[in-house]
Amino acid sequence: MNNTDLVFQSYGRCCNRDEFFVDFYDHFMSSSDAIKNRFVNTDMPAQRHLLRHGVLQLILTSRGMSDRKLRALGESHNRSNFNINPEWYSLWLDALLKTVRLHDPEYTRELGEAWREVLTPGIDLIRGAY
Repeated sequence: MNNTDLVFQSYGRCCNRDEFFVDFYDHFMSSSDAIKNRFVNTDMPAQRHLLRHGVLQLILTSRGMSDRKLRALGESHNRSNFNINPEWYSLWLDALLKTVRLHDPEYTRELGEAWREVLTPGIDLIRGAY
């Protein structure tokens, strides 16, 4: 089984509980006051729904699906739109991996490395649109 399959299955285990997405935003927002401030007036249930689909897009793109949706995410997050600082993506990934470690009962260090390997190209694509 390759890394994208391992990550896809891990994500499925994480998605079994909505707390996964709540915990992710707790971790992400606690990583920076600037990030925390970006979510002050955010509809968090809607934001968690977007996160669920965004992570899935990153995984599916790594499995060979078109990167069209990631390019659209890059466009919406660039300096002209949501203005998401490129440096924040590493904090985002760290928060995600911390949350996966808590929520995937089959988590190993190798699986965490697989997550990072699988998501990084898509994250770099989004970040590159800044």
